[in-house]
Amino acid sequence: MKLKSILLVVVTSFFGGFVSFLLTQNFNSLNTTNLSSEIQKNITKPVNHNSLNISDISFNLAAKKSLNAVVHITTQYTQEYRSNTLYNFFYGNGGQTYSKEVPLSSGSGVIISNDGYIVTNNHVIENSDKIKVVLNDKRSYNAKLVGKDKSTDLALLKIEEEKLPFLSYGNSDELTIGDWVLAVGNPFNLNSTVTAGIVSAKARNINIMNQQYAIESFIQTDAAVNPGNSGGALVNTNGQLIGINTAIASKTGSYVGYSFAVPVSIVQKIVSDIIEFGSVQRAYLDVNITDVNAEMK
Repeated sequence: MKLKSILLVVVTSFFGGFVSFLLTQNFNSLNTTNLSSEIQKNITKPVNHNSLNISDISFNLAAKKSLNAVVHITTQYTQEYRSNTLYNFFYGNGGQTYSKEVPLSSGSGVIISNDGYIVTNNHVIENSDKIKVVLNDKRSYNAKLVGKDKSTDLALLKIEEEKLPFLSYGNSDELTIGDWVLAVGNPFNLNSTVTAGIVSAKARNINIMNQQYAIESFIQTDAAVNPGNSGGALVNTNGQLIGINTAIASKTGSYVGYSFAVPVSIVQKIVSDIIEFGSVQRAYLDVNITDVNAEMK
């Protein structure tokens, strides 16, 4: 009787172990198949290197801050002329002198303080007798020219108003290639236009200012800028002013992919000097600076 019990236990144990072995093998095989399938799927699935969802990037905050702080500037000059009537021809009166205001240029400007200081480009207001500033809410003002600096193509205006929306200064020195930026201005008299791009290069010299002591250290971007954007804002994604849009590189006169802005580090220096001293204060070294090419080396 004992022998039969022992044999029954042995046979039962053997059978149970065999079943367990079969189940384990099938599970491992199934698991390996599933794992191999997942690996194969990942290998054959094309890699999307542009997987960043552009919808995750929003320029709403920057645009909202900028639009009301960027103004439309139009300028006029006074043209004088004499009347040459037949009466004057015969009687030698010389004719009467008349004058009329003639449109000169248009561009953009950036309010930098709540009491009405506005930065723009010098070429926007140059040779003008009258400067008109129109805010984003359509209020208009006659602006006074506080000062200008041809060597950086910057000018400072003032309108008599309080509690204005304005842009705070960012740090243009901290910009890196590839950072997102917005250009805000009035191209082709299309008020309050916002375009987006990235910083393409820094400290760019394109030799457009024919001044003896011209300073060119432009921020280059691919944000669309056209005639009328001059003097407008280049802002970062936080809505801080990092540059004043100044020029485009184009053979047609319209945007073809490159635009240039005066960095705010230069703007701050020019503005503070004009307000404090009435003109820009500079120190000069008696040296000439040029790029070092292979031949010079």
